[in-house]
Amino acid sequence: MHVLIIEDEPRAANQLQNMLKTCSFEYQLLDIIDTVEDAVLWFQKHTAPNLVFMDIQLADGLSFEIFQKIDIEVPIIFTTAFDHYAIQAFKVNSVDYLLKPIQQDELNKALDKFLKSNKSATVDPAILKQLLGSMQVANKREGILVKDGSGFVQIKISDLLYIYSQDSITFGVTKNKRYIIDETMDQLFDSLDHDRFYRINRGQIVSKNSILKIDPYFNHRVKLSISNPRDQEFVVSRQKTSDFKEWMNR
Repeated sequence: MHVLIIEDEPRAANQLQNMLKTCSFEYQLLDIIDTVEDAVLWFQKHTAPNLVFMDIQLADGLSFEIFQKIDIEVPIIFTTAFDHYAIQAFKVNSVDYLLKPIQQDELNKALDKFLKSNKSATVDPAILKQLLGSMQVANKREGILVKDGSGFVQIKISDLLYIYSQDSITFGVTKNKRYIIDETMDQLFDSLDHDRFYRINRGQIVSKNSILKIDPYFNHRVKLSISNPRDQEFVVSRQKTSDFKEWMNR
């Protein structure tokens, strides 16, 4: 059984591999891919695997975008940290998924379902289109609860200049202040409007309105000048540079 993992978080990919080893599931791991762009190239160059584990939020966009660029006739088990709006769409359409953090018993059930079903079954493109639409509807969050002293306040998403992670703590920065956000970078980015916010690397999310200047940087990357940088350096990762430029042109 040939398996492909499409996941942009190394820790999550390693965890999935370790969990698969404890299952009575004989497989050969073909590759681990972390971007939409690389996934498209991989499928164009290789024989399709028997099964794909696919994270929804990848380094350069939603994994559903892969299906908009190429035809994939492979069974998919999606992994996701999306909120209940997206999960409901999965349930309605009977698309198999694993909710992060993945639990061993849920993985066992998903594999058992895959092995007992028609292994050639694939995801209906119409369902993917509906799921993508569901994600986009969910990404209309306008407010966020943040820590302020010993309590909490709600700030407008539109006031955020950028978000970053440091020492496993998520911070949101506005024009005048930095706040602690009680959510992971993955959870937060999944809930944002991706036309307004872009995850330039694993640890930073920027608002389009906060970008003052874009300069070339070494190794085919770009460096951003951002409002109220607070000693942060903003460098777009190499694999995201092309997509970032397209995003800025929208």
